[in-house]
Amino acid sequence: MVTSQTFQLTSGNYHSTEANQQYFSVSQFKQFNQCSAKAMALLKGEFIRKESSALLVGSYTHAAFDTPEEFSKLLEENQEAIFNRKGDKYADFKTADAMIQTIQDDPFSMFAMEGDKEQIFTAELFGAPWKIKVDSINHSRKTFTDLKTTQSLSKRAWSTKYEMFVSFVEAWDYVLQMAIYRKVIELNTGFTYNPYIVAVTKEDPPDKAVIHFDTERFQFEIDFVEAVMEKMISVKSGEIAPTRCEQCDYCRSTKKLSNSIEMGRLLD
Repeated sequence: MVTSQTFQLTSGNYHSTEANQQYFSVSQFKQFNQCSAKAMALLKGEFIRKESSALLVGSYTHAAFDTPEEFSKLLEENQEAIFNRKGDKYADFKTADAMIQTIQDDPFSMFAMEGDKEQIFTAELFGAPWKIKVDSINHSRKTFTDLKTTQSLSKRAWSTKYEMFVSFVEAWDYVLQMAIYRKVIELNTGFTYNPYIVAVTKEDPPDKAVIHFDTERFQFEIDFVEAVMEKMISVKSGEIAPTRCEQCDYCRSTKKLSNSIEMGRLLD
């Protein structure tokens, strides 16, 4: 399904099925890494992912720092999900408004997010075309910034990838995202840009941080992606069959039982 016949990406078609069929992205890479059966079902249109409130809240928060037109468009297209019958915003979006205000009231956070918004870049990496969409990129400072929302800045999670407890940045593979974005931007500009994350929490009141990275972290992520890309390309092109994880929503919805299991395997 990976082809050499790419097309011009725009904000309008960036998330389209055709774009996802032709390009890898960080989100698609993570889908394949978690469950290639689900990733292929999404690409073929055989499984439609349910839009969660958390995803919309994230889009809402991001849109607030884009153009006023984009924010108005999101409000118009999602009125029923954002506003109740009385015209008040649901609690999640009132929380999002507090998060947005927290960032807007912080000069250093706003400084970190200065630059061109929602810029699209493409490049050939690891034998396949990739696409990225950067929240904010500042060519004069050679930096780029991604806005992230999270439950807590200090919450820990166990990572099988790193084999230890990690922060939300590693748990959600944001280091991997920054490594790929950095590489794609370098291939397009000829310069190495420094990545930052502006993080804001869903707490009351929200917490915030501007996060930078030790550049030594990025090579591990690049090596990790490169090590599995050959197989992913083969799966995406249909050369080999995808693998089910038997844990995600797609696998649960399509599971067919053929035998019983011993009780001890419930924790496998």
